Amino acid sequence: MAHLDHIGLAVHNVEEVARLFHRLLGFGVYKTERVERQGVVAHFLSAGDAQLELLEALGPDSPVARYLKARGEGVHHLAFEVKGIHDHMQRIRDLGFTPLSEMPVPGADGKLIFFLHPKETHGILIEFCERVSASHERPASSLGLSDA
Repeated sequence: MAHLDHIGLAVHNVEEVARLFHRLLGFGVYKTERVERQGVVAHFLSAGDAQLELLEALGPDSPVARYLKARGEGVHHLAFEVKGIHDHMQRIRDLGFTPLSEMPVPGADGKLIFFLHPKETHGILIEFCERVSASHERPASSLGLSDA
C-alpha cells in the first residue's frame, strides 16, 4: 500500500522558505542533498509522518526552474512511497499510465523514483519512490536553522 512520503515545494529562495517553516512550525531543514540528475538541490524538513522537500533549481534549464517560471512557487509534486517500485511501475503501466522514464531512476534521499505526467493525473505531478540506500547528507546548519 502506498503512503504519502513527501510533498515537493518549488521555491525561489530556500533560505526564506526554511525560515518561514521554522517560525511557523518550529522545525527546520534536517538534510540538504544535491541531485544533479533532477537539476535540483533538495532541502528536507520533517513534518510528522511525511516530509516537505524544498526544491531549489540548479540552473535556468532545470525542470524546477521551468516550473517556477511558468507557475511560480508552490506545490510541485506529491510523492508516495511504495514497496517493489519496479513491480509498481509495471502495475501503473498496466493501468494505462505512462511514466516519464523507462525505469525508476535515482532520486534524493537514497530512493529510486519515477513520475507520472500531470496531463494524466488531473494536473498533479505524482512521484512514486522506494528507499533503496542511505544518502549522502550535507548538514542542515548550512541554512543556519536547527530544531533546537
